[in-house]
Amino acid sequence: MKMASPAIAGYSSQMIVSVIDTAMVGRIENADIILASMGLGVLATWTLTSFLSSLSTGTHILIAHRFGESKHAELGDVLKHSLALTFGLGLIFGILFYWLSYPLMDLLAADVEVTKYSSEYMQYRAYGLPFFLMGISFRAFYYGIGSTKVFMYSALISYLVNIIFNYFLIFGNAGFPRMGVAGAGLASSIGMAVGLFVFLAFSYLPRYRIRYSLLRWPKFMAEEFLRIVRLSLPVSFQNILILFGFLLFVSITGLIGTVEQAATQVVITALYVSFMPCFGFGVAAQTLVGNALGNKQPQLAYIQALETTQLAIIFTSVIGFFFVGFTENTLSILTNNTIVIETATPILRLVGIAQVFYGAGIVLSSALQGAGETVFVMKLEIVTHWILFLPISYLLAVSTSFGLMGAWIAIPLYVIAYTGISYVKLRSGSWKKNRL
Repeated sequence: MKMASPAIAGYSSQMIVSVIDTAMVGRIENADIILASMGLGVLATWTLTSFLSSLSTGTHILIAHRFGESKHAELGDVLKHSLALTFGLGLIFGILFYWLSYPLMDLLAADVEVTKYSSEYMQYRAYGLPFFLMGISFRAFYYGIGSTKVFMYSALISYLVNIIFNYFLIFGNAGFPRMGVAGAGLASSIGMAVGLFVFLAFSYLPRYRIRYSLLRWPKFMAEEFLRIVRLSLPVSFQNILILFGFLLFVSITGLIGTVEQAATQVVITALYVSFMPCFGFGVAAQTLVGNALGNKQPQLAYIQALETTQLAIIFTSVIGFFFVGFTENTLSILTNNTIVIETATPILRLVGIAQVFYGAGIVLSSALQGAGETVFVMKLEIVTHWILFLPISYLLAVSTSFGLMGAWIAIPLYVIAYTGISYVKLRSGSWKKNRL
């Protein structure tokens, strides 16, 4: 818990910003259009950033294993290889993301105004992509050595700046232009730049700079780049499959109606309250498993993976109690549109139960990734998400009369399958033989 708590705090701050973003834009005029626009824009942005930021997984796994092996002098070189990758990719994909945002949203959105606002949001998010990706390289480094507090400080400062500029740019306060949902995108990019500079400041401290040779110019080696990419690519594909799948899911709800799509965005935002802290538990599991395997203690890795999963289940059970017992109160934080709240209420109650199991799935799959089982987890995601979840969601929502509830009923089926198979794989112990 000592390692997980700072990571949870960092991810929770990201969740809080997502909630505040939605709450702020949900209170300007045409809330249904704006919320639907932000829903598509956020998911499209997350699809790209998750694909690229998964390079941090390879970095994290290598750092954790080498830290467990006490090869401290090699850790700085792994970080610098990761930074070189993320900087180049951030520039290239930032430009592409900016220019392709409108055609992509025009393809996915069923409403002209939703296309306009969501593409504007994405264009301003593109400015921050290089800062974000370099930040995730630093995040992976500090995760791997167990210094999760550094990420917490970077995240808290970054997201505080984000919230402040949300207030300025969304509503046009303090002499800033009134930009609406586009202002939320620009505020996020400003926050990302600040977060990177916080990481740089910590990395200059002697306890990190000297021990891990962070200022030494590395000898760039192709095999080191390949190790990072080999471990990361399956996670990248897994994440893009998840988020592109949810992007299609939101598009499916848009076929039912704009209000239903807005309600879906509000429910997804509420779920961040559960998911983001669970990613913090996942980070702890990934680090603990990697350190234990690097130190040749596979049974300890298994025990720590299960203990971390149990903590996640306790947390998601508490969140589920509030989602089910105080549904309208939760939704009213995110929007004051009574029609959207009424539409979203039964959906949040349904997923309030399902998210308990998904929290466990996040931690179990992270533990497997920490053991090098990134390809297995990717294959599991393909089967449960694209063969089970999306087809059932479309059939129940569009091809039958179940409507929005039909689309969301597929979520519990996906979650139970994903979590159950992850547990069976962890229990099998086959991952203990992996060599990185």
